[in-house]
Amino acid sequence: MRIAYLLNSLGMGGAERHTIALAEWMAEHGHSVLLISLLPRQTEQWPTQLEVVHLGLRKTPVSILSALFRARRVLKSFRPELVHSHTFPANMFARVLRLLGASPAVLSTMHNVFEGGRARMLAYRLTDVLALRTTTVSEAVARHAQETKAVPSRKRIVLPNAINVSEFTPDPTRRSATRAGHGANDDFIWLAAGRIVSAKGFLNLLEAFAQVWVEHPQTQLWIAGEHPRTKSPRAEYTGLIVPKGTTERIHQLGLIRDMPALLDAADGFVLSSAWEGMPLVVGEAMAMEKPVVATDVGGVHELLGDTGTIIPSRDPDALAKAMLDVMRRPIQLRRVLGRAARERVVTQFDARILFPKWELLYRSLLG
Repeated sequence: MRIAYLLNSLGMGGAERHTIALAEWMAEHGHSVLLISLLPRQTEQWPTQLEVVHLGLRKTPVSILSALFRARRVLKSFRPELVHSHTFPANMFARVLRLLGASPAVLSTMHNVFEGGRARMLAYRLTDVLALRTTTVSEAVARHAQETKAVPSRKRIVLPNAINVSEFTPDPTRRSATRAGHGANDDFIWLAAGRIVSAKGFLNLLEAFAQVWVEHPQTQLWIAGEHPRTKSPRAEYTGLIVPKGTTERIHQLGLIRDMPALLDAADGFVLSSAWEGMPLVVGEAMAMEKPVVATDVGGVHELLGDTGTIIPSRDPDALAKAMLDVMRRPIQLRRVLGRAARERVVTQFDARILFPKWELLYRSLLG
């Protein structure tokens, strides 16, 4: 098959990582693949050996029209059988390209419970005729698509994000080296990861950690994630306010590419998000056999099952209690839960299981 993947950028996000991994798997299995990014090349983005076209889109009418017609020329030259687009901007872009005759078939994917307000959901509804199907990364995203009437039920398919289990495998030697490099000592290390934006709930996490530190001083919180570049940055976007007394206990690590090593070094993973689709990093923490405490958002429950602790979002007190409960468990029990979490990922969310399902879906759509 000839498949073009259309996404906003190759930036360091979960949706981008999943899309690139899927495209690379398809290329390795004999298909012709092209990646098209709406935005210009990012300062930090996922590496790939695949052919990538950056449209250089900016938020002006002239730039949008220019990007559309450049994409049309690229697709006319590549001659895809299918354009697979990801997240709202790329999904709309792909549908307009279909209208312009640049693609015979479009498959859309929704990665988040919140992809925008009523106007965006209306846009999905009005342009649905231009897509063969819309996939969602979790049942939670599918339910939201149904409630907002963005996608009719007969055209929705749930296919979760996939985890590269072979990459995310515990390594005791790597754990010791990474802990030594970051000054973990004998502390209990909580790891959180994600872009520093309000959706990730980091301010609630800091409030929770302040309570955890009082009860358990020998603990650290590591936060891995980049700060968005905005013209008028808000406080929670440009830096996190560290609670009094915990200055040396909270470490903002910035953008980290080697997540397997960082997860190896951690003793637990915490997700404090206000909304999600199917957070890839939670599955990666599970594959690394880490106890997980996560807010009940998006597809988190579908991913974790009963192998982790799920608490309400925007509740720092509940988050602190759950983190302390994990820390008080005997290490043997934490290891048992960690192994159960990895087994769940291996049997249900491994890329070697899910990527062939995408290939079958493509074939079925193309007849």
